[in-house]
Amino acid sequence: LAVIADASVRIGTTLDLRQTAQELADVTVPRLADLAAVDVLDSVVHREATPRVWADGSARFRALAVAAGYPTDAVHAADPVGEIARYEPTRVITQCVREARPILVPHVTEQDVRRIARNDDAARVLLREGVHSYLAAPLIARGSVLGTLSLHRTINPRPFDEEDLTLACELAIRAALCIDNARLYARERDAALTLQRSLLSQQPRDLDGLEIASRYLPAVSAAGGDWFDVLPLPDGRVGLVVGDVMGKGIHAAAIMGQLRTATRAFSRLDLPPAQVLCHLDEITPSLGESIATCLYAVCDPRTGRCEMSTAGHLPPVLVQPGGEAELIDIPTGAPLGVGGVPFASVERELAEGALLALFTDGLVEKRHQSIDVGLHTLVQLLRRHQGPLERICDQVLAALHGAPDDDVALLLARLRRPRLPETSVVTVEGG
Repeated sequence: LAVIADASVRIGTTLDLRQTAQELADVTVPRLADLAAVDVLDSVVHREATPRVWADGSARFRALAVAAGYPTDAVHAADPVGEIARYEPTRVITQCVREARPILVPHVTEQDVRRIARNDDAARVLLREGVHSYLAAPLIARGSVLGTLSLHRTINPRPFDEEDLTLACELAIRAALCIDNARLYARERDAALTLQRSLLSQQPRDLDGLEIASRYLPAVSAAGGDWFDVLPLPDGRVGLVVGDVMGKGIHAAAIMGQLRTATRAFSRLDLPPAQVLCHLDEITPSLGESIATCLYAVCDPRTGRCEMSTAGHLPPVLVQPGGEAELIDIPTGAPLGVGGVPFASVERELAEGALLALFTDGLVEKRHQSIDVGLHTLVQLLRRHQGPLERICDQVLAALHGAPDDDVALLLARLRRPRLPETSVVTVEGG
């Protein structure tokens, strides 16, 4: 009961597959076993709908965790964590997943070890380290076999008995549900991330008069609804968009895709930024129960004028050619979907070489820290770093984030005067 109580606290603290497996292995040693290993079917890791046992009776496993209650070479007999191992039909671990039942070998013989170990070298190590008792419990969740928990006794002289087997199966069931939750969560996260990346703008190309660079970094926990876009407009102008749909997962990514498409459509009407946001605000409630923030800027490289409007989004950073940087003061406005709140615009003159940085709050917001601190840090980084925009993007992300809690979208645009059309000189003979 003490082991089960400990397991209920220690197993499943995260939705990470390997960490959950390691937590299971750590709970079992040394109170239940001297050596523990957790192996899952390779199809579980890749989230594929493949049979747990192949047509020839073999099974492909991926080792997720190994733990020992004392320093021993027996850990080297287990499959290396992260690697794939193929087990023949006669191996105990294969039999365990094939029959979906626990297997107890109270007194291990040399012949048994060869059915337990992955190869002859591993069998010799286990024999040398004194393995005398073994059991394997299947990891079963929602009717599916995910893998096995393998337990060995070496220095503990008492062989495994039926009570130990019952306890091991109880731990395996609890851990299997956590592992399956992690697997299902990873599948949904992958689907949301795939959807989001397919809807995001491709790497923006440089336009005549604007040098462009961008980065998108998904959150470690769950992909959300951040997006950016670069929109060519009539008369050589360029629309710059960055937005953030509240929420996570496939729902947020789907709404993001619809808002991005709508923004592109409204931009073709050649409307001022505030009117574009007004139209987006009107359609957002029809897209689902969500709200979003958005910043829309229209830049004219020929004149240097840039008109901006925001719907609850953080203001952009303007970096002058000399290095001076500031947050542009824009009336915040309400997020898209709130309704009934007018949007205002501001216009700034951009000098040649000026840099405009648009971003989502995931770049500057951290837990237990005021967002003002992150904004100040970003301004200082952009003030110090000059040179190619791609390098600036990497420097900013490296300084502010390694594993973000929220999605990060960063869009940089540097003004350069458009190239003048080439003129040709015609020479007329004869005067």
